[in-house]
Amino acid sequence: MDVQTILVFVLFALAVLWLGRMVYRSLTSKKACASNCGKCAADFSDIKIPESKV
Repeated sequence: MDVQTILVFVLFALAVLWLGRMVYRSLTSKKACASNCGKCAADFSDIKIPESKV
């Protein structure tokens, strides 16, 4: 294998690891909002959703 092929494999592996990290953080983050930016730690457990009148 030449250097270019090795570089492509390394970049692909890094991209897969980065995507895996994003998925892992989005599934395990329970104290943040859905944007997964990590800025806020909003607690929405006290918010009551009104029932619809159907």
